[in-house]
Amino acid sequence: MRDYRSLYEKWLSDPYFDEETKAELRSIADDDNEIKERFYMDLEFGTAGLRGIIGAGTNRMNKYVIRRATQGLANYIIKQGGQQKGVVIAYDSRHKSDEFSDEAARTLAANGIKAYRFESLRPTPELSFAVRELHCIAGINITASHNPSNYNGYKVYWEDGAQFTPPHDKGVTEEVLAIEDFSLAKTMPKEEAEAKGLYVTIGSEIDDKYIAHVEDAIVNKDVIKEIQDELRIVYTPLHGTGHVPVRRVLSDLGFTHVYEVPEQAEPDGDFPTVAYPNPESEKAFELGLALARKVDAELVLATDPDADRLGVYVKDSKSGEYIALTGNMSGALLCEYVLSQKKRLGEIPEDGQVVKSIVTTNLLDAVAKSYGCELVEVLTGFKWIGRVILSNEQSGKGSYMFGMEESYGCLIGTYARDKDAVSAVSSLCEAAAYYKKQGKTLWDVMLDMYEKYGYYREYTKSLELSGIEGLAKIAKIIDTFRRSEPEIFGSFKVEKIRDYSEDFIKDLATGETTPTGLPKSNVLYYELSDDAWVCVRPSGTEPKLKFYCGVKGKDLEDAIRLVNELDADLSSKIDKALLD
Repeated sequence: MRDYRSLYEKWLSDPYFDEETKAELRSIADDDNEIKERFYMDLEFGTAGLRGIIGAGTNRMNKYVIRRATQGLANYIIKQGGQQKGVVIAYDSRHKSDEFSDEAARTLAANGIKAYRFESLRPTPELSFAVRELHCIAGINITASHNPSNYNGYKVYWEDGAQFTPPHDKGVTEEVLAIEDFSLAKTMPKEEAEAKGLYVTIGSEIDDKYIAHVEDAIVNKDVIKEIQDELRIVYTPLHGTGHVPVRRVLSDLGFTHVYEVPEQAEPDGDFPTVAYPNPESEKAFELGLALARKVDAELVLATDPDADRLGVYVKDSKSGEYIALTGNMSGALLCEYVLSQKKRLGEIPEDGQVVKSIVTTNLLDAVAKSYGCELVEVLTGFKWIGRVILSNEQSGKGSYMFGMEESYGCLIGTYARDKDAVSAVSSLCEAAAYYKKQGKTLWDVMLDMYEKYGYYREYTKSLELSGIEGLAKIAKIIDTFRRSEPEIFGSFKVEKIRDYSEDFIKDLATGETTPTGLPKSNVLYYELSDDAWVCVRPSGTEPKLKFYCGVKGKDLEDAIRLVNELDADLSSKIDKALLD
């Protein structure tokens, strides 16, 4: 471990750091553990760039860490010869997002790189779109997505509009780490940067083009107009960026009965009505469900703070209850709808592809197969789905039809290269109108899919293990699973083990090994009998170890029973790993 005390003292004594930062650090002078947590390491790039707790220190999100990261990005861009192309910057409703985005723009400008900064908060997918629309070399988004309110983050996008992947992620990271003295990060006054044409504010001109692409994906506009007075929708942006674009799109498309949760409509970095602004969380829907019962809505929708992920509740017309759709369920339902409409219009090419992450439901495999599409698996992180789109463009082979992750994110179309909750909202509402005309709710359609493809069920378990000790426990648990090579999970036999860190797939029956075909990543995946599976991986965005599992049951009750068995066995194995 590095000398965190010396770094702490340097930040206190160095005139580069402002008085506000020093006052914050002086307030923890008697808390050695807090000093250690803030300085024992540099905040690292994970699945989605930098993400951490706001505060002073090298392992925190602050303007100095932002400047250093941006200087490293600028150095890499210059070495790539892309400084003439510029960089787009967006930000969300979190604390310090406005300030951090301005710091990034001024550091880029000080390096002679034009910064296109949005005038106010914008959703993540619009940033992805803007990178390509403005022909920029890169993009920066200041957001911590669905993390708690004390977090913020820094996502880096490359010129294809996707979050950066090899070799650019490694190249930028190396440039950032090479900056050991924070004061070497350049900056300049905003007024000077604007006068030199290096700091440009953007807004409605990009909004209009982005929204047009989202609306172009809608194929049944006549049905929406026909059903518009019969469909009631409740929506909440959870105090984030979705408020303006989602309401605009739904209004443009003709949905007349849209009820926005008033307490959660305005952007607020405190997220006062939710402890955790995550559309995966049941508590995030409490106000939305209360409003839905009041207005008798069929759909309850929630987007996370940067509007790239969508949570969904649908009403069961038989019981009158609202049922939560997991990200796997809503994504598969959207894929079914999108492909069914493309098939109706004769728009599924022979090389059509459906792309999913390795921890996403096998139901998507069945849907893709039903419509004659190739199923492409990638690592977790939507950037890998974006990379498939880029590969298709470069090779001229493969036609992207739909892509999704289990974590409530999908992309319809290729105008952006990140998951888009604004688009998901509009397409799901279109689907609700389309099926309502046939006398079906979205829950009816989900049950039809289970009858057609099988009763797939998934479960995700997360262990929050923060700090130095947490990192050590995460490493220990994964290492124990790796060394022990479990042969059984619940009532399922392990047939194959995929180790993405060591890049092999091992057939336990024959002992034969083959490459995974994907980039190296600290992930273990177990292919089980009867189309079941288990996966273990550390989160790339939070201090968590995540366990995923999936089964295929005879009916919903059987699928739930099998998932519970897997969960119980997983818990036992985790406890044993911690004791070893």
